[in-house]
Amino acid sequence: MPQIANYCLFLLKAIKNQILIMSNKSFIVPHDFSEVADCALNHAITTAKVVGAKIFVLHVVSKNKEIAEAETRLKAITDSHGSKGVELTPKVRVGTIFEDIGDFAAEHHAELIFMGTHGASGWQHIAGSHALKVITHSTVPFVIVQQTKVGENGYDDIVVPLDLHRETKQKLAIVASMAKFFKSRVHVITPNETDEFLKNKVTANILFSKRFFEERGIEMTATLAPSSGFDKEVVRLAVEKDADLIAIMNQNKSNYLGAFGSNYEQYMITNDALIPTLVVNPIETPYGSSVLFS
Repeated sequence: MPQIANYCLFLLKAIKNQILIMSNKSFIVPHDFSEVADCALNHAITTAKVVGAKIFVLHVVSKNKEIAEAETRLKAITDSHGSKGVELTPKVRVGTIFEDIGDFAAEHHAELIFMGTHGASGWQHIAGSHALKVITHSTVPFVIVQQTKVGENGYDDIVVPLDLHRETKQKLAIVASMAKFFKSRVHVITPNETDEFLKNKVTANILFSKRFFEERGIEMTATLAPSSGFDKEVVRLAVEKDADLIAIMNQNKSNYLGAFGSNYEQYMITNDALIPTLVVNPIETPYGSSVLFS
């Protein structure tokens, strides 16, 4: 019981810290001169205009001799968006995307990274599996964008799958932050467990989420879905709700597999509906990483 109480206190503190998301108001957009990277930049600009953030547009090269050309191309991109009312700063550095995106974000105390993902072409092949490697190297949340343009009002509807890992609650804070800025509706989806103990856990999770969002004046709906094929059920609900964002935890960051399998995160960030995905890396706690919520 003391361990549970300590973890709850830790979680409340973590939530309080995460609710300050965007307080320093700087975002990172890795850019490889592709259309999908421009799409991610537009998502970042829309969000930055709402919260008053500045944006660093980052390109990573492998050799020093590539810097000058990259700087010229990157400046042309930021200049082309200069009339949109957001401060854009182009940055080029030597390294690899797998390490330097996260390192750059940490150095500049960024709150969000907006990154495009596409197939096996372009800058160091930022396909789904590679995107996860970039995400896992960073402590900063990512918004992963495919080819979907950002909506006129930003993110009106956000789908939030909740599993039975205690860490999954950690994404509620950043979802609440974004929902407050965009006046979003939140749609929680949980697996419909048959085991009585797990079913009670699911009910408790829904009630916790409902109370959490109600206290912040955010509209929330709850949906139960079959645990088999849960990833597809999440996307199905997102399509049904015409959602602009799906929020997940990156369980690849943890030392255990996610509740829905090792390919769950990759499936979500490359979903066929092309819905952008908010990916939050779990905060390590001193109280272990129990498979179930406390």
